[in-house]
Amino acid sequence: MGQTEIHTIPDGLPLPQRWVAMLAIAVSVGMTVLVGGVANVALPTMANDLHASPAESIWVVNAYQLAVTVTLLPFASLGDIYGHRRVYCWGLALFIVSSLACALAPNMTFLVAARVIQGFGGAGIMSVNGALVRFIFPRAQLGRGIGFNGLVVSGCSAAGPSVAAAIMAVTSWPWIFFVQVPLGLLAFVLSLRFLPRTPLAGAPFDPLSALLNALTFGLFITALDGVGRGQPALTIGLEFVVCVVIGFVFVRRQLGLRAPMLPVDLFANPVFALSSATAVCAHAAQVIAMVSLPFYFQYIEGLSPIDIGMLITPWPTMLVIMAPISGRLADRYNTGMLGGIGLAIMSAGLVLVLTMPAQAAHWNVAWRLAVCGLGFGCFQTPNNRLLIGSAPPNRAGAGSGILSTSRLLGQTTGSALVALVFGLTAGSVGLGTQISIGVAAAFAGVAMVLSSLRMGWR
Repeated sequence: MGQTEIHTIPDGLPLPQRWVAMLAIAVSVGMTVLVGGVANVALPTMANDLHASPAESIWVVNAYQLAVTVTLLPFASLGDIYGHRRVYCWGLALFIVSSLACALAPNMTFLVAARVIQGFGGAGIMSVNGALVRFIFPRAQLGRGIGFNGLVVSGCSAAGPSVAAAIMAVTSWPWIFFVQVPLGLLAFVLSLRFLPRTPLAGAPFDPLSALLNALTFGLFITALDGVGRGQPALTIGLEFVVCVVIGFVFVRRQLGLRAPMLPVDLFANPVFALSSATAVCAHAAQVIAMVSLPFYFQYIEGLSPIDIGMLITPWPTMLVIMAPISGRLADRYNTGMLGGIGLAIMSAGLVLVLTMPAQAAHWNVAWRLAVCGLGFGCFQTPNNRLLIGSAPPNRAGAGSGILSTSRLLGQTTGSALVALVFGLTAGSVGLGTQISIGVAAAFAGVAMVLSSLRMGWR
């Protein structure tokens, strides 16, 4: 994390430095993805050991997610101003220290506080990792780099529950966080040595924008969470109104900045705006399906958690397979077309799930979910490539931040909608799941239309 940054860099890193740099990215990003999945599995044990209620233990997950969401764009802005490599390394350092704090937590309050700090570190990593990939790979091979990144994210997402189960089978839950320390140190050393220095935006950081950003997204997520948990309508409505008012002030302020934290100037580019909207809708569709289906399998089909995990595995498995393939295709063919085809396949897969017969054989469920995963895998890497590549080089952090923010907004919205649907169906899991999958198919269909509107851009 040196004191100077260079403003002119070559088109990508030479081999083999390119792949060592990607290894550093893979380890760091993999940890930020894994930590979500493994923490979910260990929640009951954490609550028991730390003498906390289930409701209190949920904040182990919520605190991390909220901290990441409200700081993604500020960290992306810092990356453009001070260098993506510098922000990335500071985020990684914070993630390592907070992981150790989580492992040593004496009580639930301390653990939640440590998870907030870990979320800040994770945001530092996630906000600029896409921007760094843009400078690691030559422009003509950017899809391969993003595809590799997608492979890591998909693989770690799929492996998260299994990794947690393996750790819990041989030792205690603190080791879920302990193991991140040596991995983080390895990634930190590689990052300092091999990650590229990147162009600077040459604009000052705006603390007021960071505050308005945190309030806007924090209130939005809190209101959505309230919808899912059945909070009073007046409270939810007030939160949404305040969110809209602060959001309006936030956006208006960005219009007068040379390098805005919320890149409203980049949204004037149709391909950037469409790619962001497509990402929100597609990730909402995926999360709606992945959250609602396990309830159906457990309460209607009577399957065990292990059986449910195995049954859902074809979806993330297809993501792992398709990430590098779609990355190479994105370097050669129209990304709007590739995304549209992928989302059409995903929509068809969700309709197939919706029309699935009751008590269907496991293979009859698995191939339908594999179709959904195939479609999402075809869409994800080309969309990410187009979104990041459409931002100017000195605003690559803004593009990377919007990419991560779009994903989180889609996931948060999808989870809240499932909770709302299940609440409105008065505990009818079968009906709730049917409606949820129908909503997911609708979101995927909208995403398909948005993606197809980008046919003129690569």
